[in-house]
Amino acid sequence: QVHLVESGGGSVQSGGSLRLSCGVDRNIFDFNAMGWYRQAPGKQRELVASINVGGRTDYADSVQGRFTISRDTAKNTVHLESDNLRVEDTAIYYCAATFNSVADLRKWSDYDYWGRGTQVTVSS
Repeated sequence: QVHLVESGGGSVQSGGSLRLSCGVDRNIFDFNAMGWYRQAPGKQRELVASINVGGRTDYADSVQGRFTISRDTAKNTVHLESDNLRVEDTAIYYCAATFNSVADLRKWSDYDYWGRGTQVTVSS
């Protein structure tokens, strides 16, 4: 069993920043990839960013240039630095991980494990 625990969510004003963290109870290099997804009320879960075992990153167009995914291998933690936040970034943010080497990292169903999420609220 794998446990992912998100932290760092909160309430900020538009233009502000938050740093989300995802702690994992095993070596993050065991996974083919890890990702951050988000889900706003009434909307589908969508990819925010992913990072694969080789370090390749991918971002949703809506966050490109504002969000950065990174990993701290010593602490088995994946971070999501989110800058210049907008009201439309308001959502529950989930950390996910997959062992699947052929996973489509933009498909939430291809991930094996999920955290419980952390709320991000951006006000105008």
